[in-house]
Amino acid sequence: MKRFVYFLFCAGALAATAAPGDPVGRMLDEKLTSAQRNDACFALRGNRSKEAIAALRGALASEVVRACAARNLREAGAVDELKSALAAPEPEVRAVAARELGSFEKPELIEVLVQAAHDPNTLVSTNAVMGLGQYRDRAVLPYLLDLAGGGGAVGMAALTRAARFDEPATLPVARKLLSGRDPAVKLIALLIVGECGDASDLPRLREMAAQSQPLGTRRGFGLMPALDISRAASNALEVIQKRITTPLAAKS
Repeated sequence: MKRFVYFLFCAGALAATAAPGDPVGRMLDEKLTSAQRNDACFALRGNRSKEAIAALRGALASEVVRACAARNLREAGAVDELKSALAAPEPEVRAVAARELGSFEKPELIEVLVQAAHDPNTLVSTNAVMGLGQYRDRAVLPYLLDLAGGGGAVGMAALTRAARFDEPATLPVARKLLSGRDPAVKLIALLIVGECGDASDLPRLREMAAQSQPLGTRRGFGLMPALDISRAASNALEVIQKRITTPLAAKS
């Protein structure tokens, strides 16, 4: 907390002493419009000076220029400043910091992002999973699968990103989640089981397909059907059956 206040103090001091045309001063000047402040923030992109980094770190507290400041910090390689923002009192600041940290794909940041994925604020936790989802290294997969097991918005996001690795380890987790209570996670799990499952999954899918489990009313003024677990199970069942029977037909 003290470090965060220090950054705000530095940013405020820079704004007070900056020349009228200086981008740091304009970015932090609350009297200017949102567009003017963001233009000033954009002008700082690529600036790696200590003064600019300090101002951008402080600017994360401002809703007006937060997104721009976070990207500038990422492009400047300001890992320490973004890591410190994970301790900010505002969940919006922690969220944007977590998302940007993932873009570095540094192995040493995986544990940091996993911890952020357990943040009690859903905005922060889901953005941390998005950060983990930016890793192309399969070393992140076990962490994603562990988070997927928790269900909820975090579980759904983690399972969705884990599926992109197309690894066998994802299938057992998806099968287990079919028995969970979160319908949104079940839908993602059914997609994975349909794409990667085999004949052993058919009995369970038939059982789920026989039980109507609508998730809500029709969407889009009736133009789109309501989501239904049984329909998703039927689709997964059909995909697996087609995959199983196609090789047999080819042999005959």
